[in-house]
Amino acid sequence: MTGKLDLDPVLVARARELARRAGQPVVDLARSHTTVSVERAVLRLAGVSGADPDGIPWVNRLVDAVVADIGLGHGVAVPVFDALAREGISDVTLLAQKAAAGSVRFAVPTGRAATTARSAARKAVGAGVRRIDRRRAERDRLVKRHGDPAQRPWIYLIVATGDIYEDIPQAQAAARAGADVIAVIRSTGQSLLDYVPEGATREGFAGTYATQENFRLMRAALDESSKELGRYVRLTNYASGLCMPEMATLAGLERLDMMLNDSMYGILFRDINPVRTFVDQRFSRQVHARAGIIINTGEDNYLTTADAVDEAHTVTVSQLLNEFFAHEAGLADWQLGLGHAFEINPEVPESFRLELAHALLARELFPDAPLKWMPPTKHMTGDVFRGNLLDGFFNLAGALTGQGILLVGMMTEAVVTPWLSDRDIALQNVRYVLGAAGGLHEDFVPAPGGFIRRRANQVLGEALDLLERIGEQTLLTAIAEGTFGIMKRPADRGKGLAGVAAHEADYCNPATEILEAAA
Repeated sequence: MTGKLDLDPVLVARARELARRAGQPVVDLARSHTTVSVERAVLRLAGVSGADPDGIPWVNRLVDAVVADIGLGHGVAVPVFDALAREGISDVTLLAQKAAAGSVRFAVPTGRAATTARSAARKAVGAGVRRIDRRRAERDRLVKRHGDPAQRPWIYLIVATGDIYEDIPQAQAAARAGADVIAVIRSTGQSLLDYVPEGATREGFAGTYATQENFRLMRAALDESSKELGRYVRLTNYASGLCMPEMATLAGLERLDMMLNDSMYGILFRDINPVRTFVDQRFSRQVHARAGIIINTGEDNYLTTADAVDEAHTVTVSQLLNEFFAHEAGLADWQLGLGHAFEINPEVPESFRLELAHALLARELFPDAPLKWMPPTKHMTGDVFRGNLLDGFFNLAGALTGQGILLVGMMTEAVVTPWLSDRDIALQNVRYVLGAAGGLHEDFVPAPGGFIRRRANQVLGEALDLLERIGEQTLLTAIAEGTFGIMKRPADRGKGLAGVAAHEADYCNPATEILEAAA
């Protein structure tokens, strides 16, 4: 017998091989293309910062100016540092300001000028990567000093009022009440902005804008809480949407600990072009690997649009693909917060046993990953008593199946944005279940030949069949046909496609060179 589900190791190995075959063409595509956000992330590592009086980041202005003169396919780093040399200035943000004013022209250098520009670009970008290295080392020191939470799963709680200065005391209160990970959810629609806002923000919509300054403020506040509580409190935000690479870079620079990072979310639920987001995802995950950031993937979202029983195998397929993409980008197993969710209709007979089968299948397939277990949302009705009971069953499933990260469910889901009192009741629910049954995973073994084992093996078999079909087509075709989350997203449509370019023969990205050299 292998594990608690008696999974056939030959079938598991076959599933991983099929995921590799399905994913490799997408990796090849990502390795041969770039995007405006990848290039902006490179320049942010090189030191470009700030925004113009209209709030447009200087990094956007600079990339737009380069693209207008020579296109995107050469990369922007070498042309930018060639222009710095020609202009006789050393401040890349000043160059962006001059470019926005139309006083600088960009060209593709050759010969000695190209060699000089490449060297200067690599030196400047390398300094940014070393800043990320220092922040990772700082995290390691603080975890060693304050300690990790005593229990697993880590308790993950969302805080987002729209006002960063209101988020901070709420986040600190949540940490005191037992939260181990604070997630600052983004303002509605930010994933569709092709720029990262600047500065501290006080007006968000169902969330708080993700900015470098907001990252810095919340990280500093949670460092105070870590010292007070004697355990390191982690911070989460979003590296998704049209600015995925830049968000990853800013998170590394400001020592965030987790980032939601999954191209499929943007493709399916924000209609972002598949090619754009797969290219962006690969670069962002390379940065996360270097920064020691745990990614959270978005398979749970499929079950908000597709049936959680009929389409359970699509979650498993996506987890296997996400594992392949993550490993290829340099992420270790301990950084793979692969997502899944408690979203089966409670009216379905044996719904809790089905949830256990699905959750335990993920746990057995990815034994070293800190799986992120998501609470019920789709079938929450507004009955807060029923909702609190469902959340209790969700928490119990997390304990029984050894999940790594447990997002706190709210009994007021589908009613209102949670009040502090709602969060307090929800945390009481989590604390009771984990306190009373936190070690139950070691006792829970499904009956041989029983319902849970049969269901888990059925889902694995259906996942293998789907991976076989994807291999006969392509992953991009499968996405276009609505395989995941029943959303159809063709590769030649969607937001952000204009910001994608194939590499020219002389394409240069010093950030990728540095990150891949260390992999």
